[in-house]
Amino acid sequence: MSLAKRITPCLWFDGQAEAAANHYVGIFPNSRITSVSRYSDAGTDVHHQQPGTVMVVAFELDGHAFTALNGGPQFRFNEAVSFQVNCRSQEEIDHYWARLGEGGDPKAQQCGWLKDRYGLSWQVIPDTMGELFAGAGAEGAKRAMTAMLAMKKIDLAALRRAAAGRT
Repeated sequence: MSLAKRITPCLWFDGQAEAAANHYVGIFPNSRITSVSRYSDAGTDVHHQQPGTVMVVAFELDGHAFTALNGGPQFRFNEAVSFQVNCRSQEEIDHYWARLGEGGDPKAQQCGWLKDRYGLSWQVIPDTMGELFAGAGAEGAKRAMTAMLAMKKIDLAALRRAAAGRT
C-alpha cells in the first residue's frame, strides 16, 4: 500500500451513495467506480438496511480514493469538512462550480464554497490562492481578501486585479 492511498475519506449517505459516487465520477477526469458491495441479511437488526441494497461504493476522483457508505439518516454533512478543488483557470472554476453546484443549496455559496445536492461542501478555488493572499504583499492581500469576500463563485481575474491594486 502506498502512503498516498493510506487515508481514504468515507462519506456517509442515507441511501444515496451510489448516485452520489456516479455524480462525482461524471464531473472529474481520471475518475471511476472501483467496486460496489451490498448489504446481506446479516446484521439487519443493527444496520436496518434491506438485503441487496447498496452498502459501500468505492470510487476514485481524479485518482484519489473515496468510499461512499449508505449508513442511514443518523448523520449529515456539514461545513466543518469540505473538499477543495484547486483550479488552474477560470474555465476550470466555472466547470466545477457549475457541475458540483447542480441541484445544490444556492444559499450556501460564498468565497468559492458551495454545497452540492447531497449536502457535501466544496471549495472551488484557484490553485494560486495562497500566492494571492500571501505573495501580493500586505495591501495586495487585503485587497484580494476584500474582493473574495464579496464573491460567491471565484472570479480569478478580479482577484488578480484587486491584489495588484487595479480594481
